[in-house]
Amino acid sequence: MKVKVIISFVLLLQMNFFSLAAFEYVEQKSDVMNINESQLTTSHWIELHKNKQASEDAVLIDNQGVSQFNQQLIANNEHVSDPLTMPEQLTQAQLISLINQISSVPSSARFYSNGRKLGDKEFNNYRENLNLLAVATKNSVRWGLVVKRASLRTFPTNDRVLNSGMDSDLDRFQETAVFPGESVAVLHESKDKQWYLVRSYNYLAWVMQKDIALGDKKIVNNFMKPEQFLVVTGDKVFTTFVPDKPEVSEIQLDMGVKLPLMNKGEFVGNLYGQNPYASHIVQLPVRNKSGKLSFLPALIAKSQDINIGYLPFTKQNIIKQAFKFLGERYGWGHDYNARDCTGFVGEIYKTFGVLMPRNSGQQGKANYGNSIDFTTESKKEDKLAAIKQLEVGDLVYIPGHVVMYLGEDNGQPYVIHDVKGMSYFTEDNKYYKGTLNGVSVTPLLPLQLSESKSYIDRIYNIKQIRLNE
Repeated sequence: MKVKVIISFVLLLQMNFFSLAAFEYVEQKSDVMNINESQLTTSHWIELHKNKQASEDAVLIDNQGVSQFNQQLIANNEHVSDPLTMPEQLTQAQLISLINQISSVPSSARFYSNGRKLGDKEFNNYRENLNLLAVATKNSVRWGLVVKRASLRTFPTNDRVLNSGMDSDLDRFQETAVFPGESVAVLHESKDKQWYLVRSYNYLAWVMQKDIALGDKKIVNNFMKPEQFLVVTGDKVFTTFVPDKPEVSEIQLDMGVKLPLMNKGEFVGNLYGQNPYASHIVQLPVRNKSGKLSFLPALIAKSQDINIGYLPFTKQNIIKQAFKFLGERYGWGHDYNARDCTGFVGEIYKTFGVLMPRNSGQQGKANYGNSIDFTTESKKEDKLAAIKQLEVGDLVYIPGHVVMYLGEDNGQPYVIHDVKGMSYFTEDNKYYKGTLNGVSVTPLLPLQLSESKSYIDRIYNIKQIRLNE
């Protein structure tokens, strides 16, 4: 009997040993050049800068300065505005101009995912839904709040349309997204009454009506200026599940979403059948059956990644926020419930309260922050010298793309960016073309746009987000 017990014990030990051995972690092989596992962690970059920069936790712009930064941006940049400052009415010419500004027929060919080319018939159908015949001599502007994350579209349709490259990831009718709690000016309605043309703080495009609640301008304005508020600091958080209140249940809130905090004293002991003491209670805009705006309290568990008020704008917080998106799939124009290069950057800076234009060209060519501009005549040596002086969070612009500087490691500048493709020359000088298609950490210098052009060759602007005195 004792022999059987001993044999069983030995077999058990062997099974545990082999079980543990089978699941021993092995570092993944990768085709991403000059990257190790440590460099894919927040702590690596924070520790790296602790040894180099005593000012890691220094506030780069305080809350008052952030407000001043945004005011300067709105005053001097045509691509950023407060939608609530739009005029109460638009003339016929003004409204038609705005519609054509976003919904013009492209000069290059467009295709459906099945390969069928869009012709005059298809574009005429899209143009008809613009409802141009309903534009009056004078057109009242309405106001609203976003109730759920929603896509902004070139035309009032959810049809996916590609260019001649037929890359199914790049829907050319997808412009960007709006998020819960954002204010919009509602300028027009589609013919099928399913879409609104809206102006958000940094974009003009079409959004589905079901995601917007219309309300009185004063009420919308008051909502946008709460005394106390919560800011989402995780990549995505969700309101708590409520079985009989779908309008406040498991609502997705992306990084940078800002919602007013409510007084817990109003809900002592019970809210939606749950004790709210371990949650934050926020005021959530909801849309009633007639499309009008109302508000309901919503619970966000204290375990969720949020902050009361904006995060301090520090280099350490920039790193922490950026890495919360690491590995998220690339989403052109905020497609795929994700974001692209400028969406990635914009969401990070929103957690500090900083606003930015939407697209990379609008950001890189704009006069805000501390900028270094380069021309086609600029020398590579001058760009490399500028890169040597970069600080955490600085933005480097090439045509159609932006990267965020992380720091220098082993003599190489590294960046984090939301990027689709990846190209570089291997050690034996062969041109390699792969894919990243997500938020990635890479060295900057080896990156190529083509066999003949590197990222460095095409840099046209380096921008540091600071307050211009």
